[in-house]
Parts: sequence; structure tokens; C-alpha cells
Amino acid sequence: MSTHNIKTEWNGKMKFTANVNGFPVTMDTTEKGGGDNSAPSPKPFVLTALSGCTGMDVISMLQKGRKEPKSLSISVEGEVTETHPKQYEKVHIIYDFQAEDDHSEAIIRAVRLSQEQYCGVSAMMQKAMPVTWTINLNGTQIFTNN
Repeated sequence: MSTHNIKTEWNGKMKFTANVNGFPVTMDTTEKGGGDNSAPSPKPFVLTALSGCTGMDVISMLQKGRKEPKSLSISVEGEVTETHPKQYEKVHIIYDFQAEDDHSEAIIRAVRLSQEQYCGVSAMMQKAMPVTWTINLNGTQIFTNN
């Protein structure tokens, strides 16, 4: 079993810098929250991790199948509760592909495998809330699971 270790240092006010595999990641909050609004707040990094995890899965599978898209953009929306502790209560992912039209089956299969079998971030999130997704190919919706 492998272990991930993150070290985070406080930089004053509400700014923190985490060391993630040797890369600095800075977090802050709004002035209203006591920060300088100089960096993203921590919670959206969960959505960032989800988009990167599933994106890497999908591109890897499509490359192996020689169906690499021209482009892929992933948008993630997390609905936050109104009461404390404020947390995501559901998440929706939108995959926007630019690719050959005949790649649609491979794209749907890659996204489903990522969401249902490979993406560890999605698997963790699905234990706590609904995670839904939509796939668009060349501007047309080709699949949704919600």
C-alpha cells in the first residue's frame, strides 16, 4: 500500500502553502474571510482533483485505443450546503470533447470506466454524495447519467 504525505505551512492571515510531491500549492480565502484573496480557497481543490483524476483516466484509455480527441475540457460543479460544516452535497461533471464523430462509443466507454472503476477521487466522493456526468462531443450531448 502506498501513502501520500502533504505538508502545509501557514503563511500569515489565512494563506497556507502545501507541498504536494515537491510542488507548492497556495491556498487563501476572501478578505471577508480574513485572507487576501490571493489564491483559491481549499474546498475547490477537491473538484480540481476530481477533474484531473478522471481526465487522466479518460485520455489514457482513448490514447491506448488510438481515439485521442483533438481537445477535452472538463467542468465540475459542486453544490455546497448552506449550513456548517459547508460541504459538497452533489457534484456534476461535464466532459466537452472535440473529436471525430465516430469516436463517440469509445469516449462514452472511457468516461464510464473512469467513473465506475478507475478514478479514485470519484470513488471517494461517490461514497458521500451523488456524482453525475454529461458527455458532449463537438457541441452535442451524447450521454448523461443524471
